[in-house]
Amino acid sequence: MTSYSVLMAVYNKDNPVHFRRAADSILAQSVLSDDIVLVCDGPIDGELAKAVEEYRSRFHIVQLEQNIGLGAALNEGLKHCRHDLVARMDSDDICKPERCEKQIRLFEKNPKLGLASCSVSEFTEKENHFVGVRTLPESHAEIVRYSKRRNPFNHPAVMFRKSEVEKAGGYTEEFHYFEDYDLWVRMLKNGTVTCNSSEPLLLMRVSDDMYKRRGGAKYANDLLRFHKMLLKTGYIHLSDFLFCACPHAAVCVMPNGVRKAVYGKLRKE
Repeated sequence: MTSYSVLMAVYNKDNPVHFRRAADSILAQSVLSDDIVLVCDGPIDGELAKAVEEYRSRFHIVQLEQNIGLGAALNEGLKHCRHDLVARMDSDDICKPERCEKQIRLFEKNPKLGLASCSVSEFTEKENHFVGVRTLPESHAEIVRYSKRRNPFNHPAVMFRKSEVEKAGGYTEEFHYFEDYDLWVRMLKNGTVTCNSSEPLLLMRVSDDMYKRRGGAKYANDLLRFHKMLLKTGYIHLSDFLFCACPHAAVCVMPNGVRKAVYGKLRKE
């Protein structure tokens, strides 16, 4: 089976217990990676530093001198990935054992495939409490259409070809909170072939904190700035901006409880 790398990043505020669960799930894959790259985005200390040290013999740890943000940290980590096929993993999610094997088979079945993701099962801090499944369009044509209004991939569950990401310019910090969405659009514009699997292959941790991060005036401004760029470059139409980006920005400045309910409804669509 095709060899692949795993790309993760941690920073000092990450939860060490959650990190261990994420790391262990990568080491429990039915097809193991021989190249797991962990980027420490700036100095880490305390329990998280101890947790990272526990995996030093299994992971290739890249230590950055200062915190530079997720997008830049992933770019740095990507330089150290030995294989063209790369699985992304966040430091607080949990992979199902067959996740990477099933995604690899998609790339082996279609050699032109450059980017794939899947549905994710969302759970709260109580790991046996699942709140829903976040599904996305599956075919490339559907993904392109969907990308004009929403992010078409679950970032923590993507697998991509390193060469395709580099051809598109990699992650950038130009659009905070939207580094991944920005990259996917550039890849789609480059002609990268994509797909999503309907099967949930990853457990994604959600909390009230997450909904707070998706809200506020700054987040709304960043969202509008990103979609204005898509409009200016001709990737989206004015109708996409008015009927999707603007209402989304309005949701961002609503009370957290209301925003959580709206995101829950969108997740079920």
